[in-house]
Amino acid sequence: MSSLDLAREVLQIEAEGISALINQIDQEFDRAISLIMACKSRVIITGIGKSGIIGQKISATLNSTGTPSFFLHPVEAMHGDLGIVAPNDVVLALSYSGETTELNMLIPSFKERGIKTIAITRHRQSTLAINCDVVLTAEVPKEACPLGLAPTASTTATLAMGDALAVVLLEKKKFAASDFRKNHPGGSLGERLKVKVKEVMLSGDQMPVVDASASLREAIAILNKISMGAVLIIDESGEIKGIITDGDLRRLISQPEPVDIDKLMAADIMTPSPKMIAEDLLAADALSIMQRHEVTILPVRSQTGKLSGILHLHDLLGKGEFRMLV
Repeated sequence: MSSLDLAREVLQIEAEGISALINQIDQEFDRAISLIMACKSRVIITGIGKSGIIGQKISATLNSTGTPSFFLHPVEAMHGDLGIVAPNDVVLALSYSGETTELNMLIPSFKERGIKTIAITRHRQSTLAINCDVVLTAEVPKEACPLGLAPTASTTATLAMGDALAVVLLEKKKFAASDFRKNHPGGSLGERLKVKVKEVMLSGDQMPVVDASASLREAIAILNKISMGAVLIIDESGEIKGIITDGDLRRLISQPEPVDIDKLMAADIMTPSPKMIAEDLLAADALSIMQRHEVTILPVRSQTGKLSGILHLHDLLGKGEFRMLV
């Protein structure tokens, strides 16, 4: 058999292994979902060897899709790390044979703490399956390894079962694309700019804002306190009347004639009717406005025209708060 034919055979065996899971999904899967949905804490995934590596991937997938999780190595658990497990956690134990000694030694400790356990294993007669509360079978027709020794199709099937759990939980929790982006601060600029302005704008006490009746001295104090390079001026109804930037202040004090700052009001030097953006538009639209008008700060208005937030160019480019949100 050529190397290409052998590679195709391996992939075919792996595909058949995953396909075999379809008929193994039963009410136990629903029970596993119910246990995890009812869990107020975390899903602890444990396994050793190749199953442990697959467990780490499943844990990462759960974390990024709205289900808090972490991987616990069985050996480390038996030497003190078991202390990190809380009574309101749920354990997902992985072992294809179901006879992994180190893993089976842990199950009684979980039970003593009242922790519910879910197994992903080959069959329900294994030691692991018998001692767990819920059993998900992931039996494959055969391994892709011609010796039948190296876990291949079986680990792929276990990973697929973990993905099935993660996706169903995602749907049950109504986990949205915006939630996914919040868990991925390292996403590309293109992905970051797909979110809506209201998802990434600064709001509330994070905004540098003064009332239209404020003095210039008060405006400068807010500008210094919230270092965004600008302060917004609003009226009593919350409508945006103007903006004062660092540049405005530099130009003011650079005038030939001395200026008495204490005699000026914020409204005296503000730029009225600044460029703004609606909160339901995309971050990409905000970047476009900034580039077109050569500004680095955009006030954000609500559907009623009131101030609802503020955006800075650095946030859109991933330097500040935006980077932590997407």
